[in-house]
Amino acid sequence: MTDQLKDWEARVASLWKRADEIAPEDLVTRIDALAAELPAHDPVAMFERACARDTAGFEAEAEPLYRAALASAQLDPYRQARASIQLGSTLRLLGQLEESEHLITAQLQRYKDPAYGIALYDETRATLALTYLLQGRAVEAACLALTTLAPHLSRYNRSVAGNAAEILKSTKLDSSWS
Repeated sequence: MTDQLKDWEARVASLWKRADEIAPEDLVTRIDALAAELPAHDPVAMFERACARDTAGFEAEAEPLYRAALASAQLDPYRQARASIQLGSTLRLLGQLEESEHLITAQLQRYKDPAYGIALYDETRATLALTYLLQGRAVEAACLALTTLAPHLSRYNRSVAGNAAEILKSTKLDSSWS
């Protein structure tokens, strides 16, 4: 990574740290200005522009930018995971539940490749649980959320995960996320 790109990344990170203090439209404007410093179709620039619009509540504007960034296949695995999670969430908010589920499930499959890593694995599962909720699949959503939470508990890890698995099994529901 060049010094110029490192500087750009640092300025983007600094802006995101202050995002809660900035009016949504101003955040979009500032991110767009930073993105304009990179080539027009740079996937990282598109990703950051999508994030700003998503944060500002402009999901319909964020969607094509996320899609373009992902279609480039040039995002690093961490940003690729974030873009998939965030597009999945955006699609959920736009009522495109089946596509949200498909995108998030595909992201979960990527984690099975040891070379990919597991950054944002739990976040991906949480996003899928939210999609399940809106699809009317509350039991699957709860079981997924509980099995995601279980490893982080100070006690009862096995029993929480085991009970969630047993509930899912007894209801004969799919557990493709497990």
